[in-house]
Amino acid sequence: MSSSTISPSATLPATPSGQVTLAVVAKTVEADGVCRLRLADPAGRRVPDWAPGAHIDLGLADGTTRQYSLCGDRWDPYAYEVAVLREPDGRGGSAYVHDVLAEGDAVEVGGPRNNFALVPADRYLFVAGGIGITPLLPMLEQAAMLGTPWTLLYGGRTSASMAFLDRLARWGDHVVVRPQETHGLLDVAGAVAAQPAGTKVYCCGPAPLLAAVEAACVDLPAGHLRLERFTAREQGPPARTTPYEIELATSGRVLDVAPGTSVLDALSEAGVPVLASCRQGVCGTCETTVLAGVPDHRDSLLDDDERRRGDCFYPCVSRSASDRLVLDL
Repeated sequence: MSSSTISPSATLPATPSGQVTLAVVAKTVEADGVCRLRLADPAGRRVPDWAPGAHIDLGLADGTTRQYSLCGDRWDPYAYEVAVLREPDGRGGSAYVHDVLAEGDAVEVGGPRNNFALVPADRYLFVAGGIGITPLLPMLEQAAMLGTPWTLLYGGRTSASMAFLDRLARWGDHVVVRPQETHGLLDVAGAVAAQPAGTKVYCCGPAPLLAAVEAACVDLPAGHLRLERFTAREQGPPARTTPYEIELATSGRVLDVAPGTSVLDALSEAGVPVLASCRQGVCGTCETTVLAGVPDHRDSLLDDDERRRGDCFYPCVSRSASDRLVLDL
């Protein structure tokens, strides 16, 4: 079917791996070191729906795959928008986006997936550090649409490096902007202490900010703090250093996993396909249901309650604490 006969109401078909091919239809500078990409189907078809907190995988022509939070208008059915910070010490993905990727280029897009969903609350406190503003933008706009009170505390190295300040200006006193060059570090403890009971805290940013927010929220009820990490957090030693077994519930097949081998690699070597992306326990692509056994969670996604439930894990980094794990595969 030619593009001229495709209905704009048609949803872009995904490949078996869940990816779609989109084009860069706009690339703009959003702040110092930050560029914004607008991605759409050249034929004008709808992109898959998403909700605040979702991210997509960008498969770049240099062979890298990176995850970026969706920060555009969630009610726009025809395009995705992401903002990319140039990471001088990164693995090359952001440099490729900034220096090579151009308007008109095709990119493979996976997802969207959401490990940072906005859940109902009496009130929200959003805390952003630098590029961590990206997943929070659609959240605060959703909260405003629903009439739920909210406040955003937003910090960055300099005001020139802080993206989307113009988009945030319309919210007035709801937004507290604190560049480090003029205000120092964010007063996270004070912001959390000022919130009434029932407030849920959402935070995204660099590891030191996440640690400060965790410390400030230590007395909040379970589920009232949600964090999104761009990099994997440090993990302690594994629960066991001896081999264990993985049972595949569908076939009853049992695999032996050596201590130095990831479950994902063991599955791959056995010819069991599991979709994966970051391989660091950050993106959530490889989430797998656990039917029996005790996982050794080593991801940067699940909260304490989710870990205690033990009904899922991320085989790219997580292991088994028991002699056998039974997986829904």
